[in-house]
Amino acid sequence: MSFEEEINKRKTFAIIAHPDAGKTTLTEKLLLFGGAIQTAGAVKSNKIKKATTSDFMEIEKQRGISVATSVMNFTYKGLSINILDTPGHKDFAEDTYRTLTAVDSVILVIDCVKGVEEQTRKLMEVCRMRDTPVIIFVNKMDREGKDPFDLLEEIEKTLHISVKPLSWPIGMGSDFKGVYSIYDKSLLLFEPIKKAGDHNSTQISNLQDPLLEQKLGKRYANKLNEDVELVEGIYEPFDESLYLEGILAPVFFGSGVNNFGVKELLEAFIQFAPKPKGRETSTRSVKPNEDKLSGFVFKIHANLDPKHRDRIAFLRICSGKFERNKFFHHVRLNKNVRFSAPVTFMGQNKDIVETAFPGDVVGLYDTGNFKIGDTLTEGEDFYFKGIPSFSPEIFRELVNIDPMKAKQLEKGISQLTDEGVAQLFNVQPGNRKYVGVVGELQFDVIQHRLTAEYGASCRFQPLNISKSCWITSNNKINLAEFLKRRANYIAWDKDENPVFLSDSEWTINLMKKEYPEIEFHSNSEFKT
Repeated sequence: MSFEEEINKRKTFAIIAHPDAGKTTLTEKLLLFGGAIQTAGAVKSNKIKKATTSDFMEIEKQRGISVATSVMNFTYKGLSINILDTPGHKDFAEDTYRTLTAVDSVILVIDCVKGVEEQTRKLMEVCRMRDTPVIIFVNKMDREGKDPFDLLEEIEKTLHISVKPLSWPIGMGSDFKGVYSIYDKSLLLFEPIKKAGDHNSTQISNLQDPLLEQKLGKRYANKLNEDVELVEGIYEPFDESLYLEGILAPVFFGSGVNNFGVKELLEAFIQFAPKPKGRETSTRSVKPNEDKLSGFVFKIHANLDPKHRDRIAFLRICSGKFERNKFFHHVRLNKNVRFSAPVTFMGQNKDIVETAFPGDVVGLYDTGNFKIGDTLTEGEDFYFKGIPSFSPEIFRELVNIDPMKAKQLEKGISQLTDEGVAQLFNVQPGNRKYVGVVGELQFDVIQHRLTAEYGASCRFQPLNISKSCWITSNNKINLAEFLKRRANYIAWDKDENPVFLSDSEWTINLMKKEYPEIEFHSNSEFKT
């Protein structure tokens, strides 16, 4: 197979949603259709009865939520599909934001009962920033939810994206009969199932086909005719080019837990979703079909297998061909590195990969060489843009409560913050360690993992800090003077960049006025 053909057969996307919208369950069903797994986990009452493939961390199994992005690959109809199942909980949003830099499109899951929720809006804002193509799956149609027309109007108004239904629900909740495919004029009748397979699909020539009334009954057939006529009158015909530009989102209806409508979603995805796209760097735009390899690390995970204490960097390949045991250039460290055991993923399971192509996500065993945002090339020096860390919102001081385990705590917090679980700031004098996060739940995850994976005990002590900014200046003398005068407010991040810690936005604004020669940055993009 030619290099161009390898690129064109790849589809890399993320599944995003508000917590409990059914995102991880949908991921499982897609994997079932891809033949990657045989049975799916069941999520009930926010507890995982049988742990799902993509939620493999112990704390995820206990709480029934995703707290880290999972990467999974499967083959479907000759295409190599990479799914990145992201955390839905707002406390882990930064992991999701970084993941969205590594995909070419997304599937957004919306709960038909709750509609558009807070985290859904935030995630879509990130997609809109990058004009990422979006397919919407309205889930849980077997429950009583919002009227489909009202829901579509809510989506357009709150998410600021045009929609086009390509399927339409027939009834809802206990009266849910199935969906009609507006796109290929077929009728899919609802029946709860647990395994991947064909539902009772009936091809009809048009909505006046006698089969429609025979299958649904007169009342539901008439209602479907009325609804589809209204849909065709309200919404413009589906334009694939507008979808690829991130302007128009096709909408599908179904029930993930019952495998209903999932196959139709997958079929549409492989038809419409974009192949790997180019990426902007600090010097130029990189195209996927370039001969030389380039890629960036968007995620690091330590102890993916707690028994082996491994550390894996997730590399999104942007151009060229990745080969096992070949030397590549680590731009930040300015040294050549090679990988004897690169892997692809199926949740916690890993397989050695010999070659990989643009769009693929490869796991690289790492001894501490990588940080999030690092770039690999075949010699050229540049960094991929748009993989920042953001200013945390909650800060705590890390306090060791077992002096005998000081080294374990030091190693653990260093590795976890390398992953992007939180940000670590060193404060002098005393070499105190401040941890900054987006949400309170992250502290629970850090504490749990430090104990379970490193045998370290700690507590988090509250701090009167609510804002941090990286600080730079073109005038080194002025910067040194500022750091000296405001030493009580200064910390250092893991890369030894100075950070100003503040109790309020007001203080930050005051500093900007008093020290106009100092630049205050709310994210780490300034580094590139």
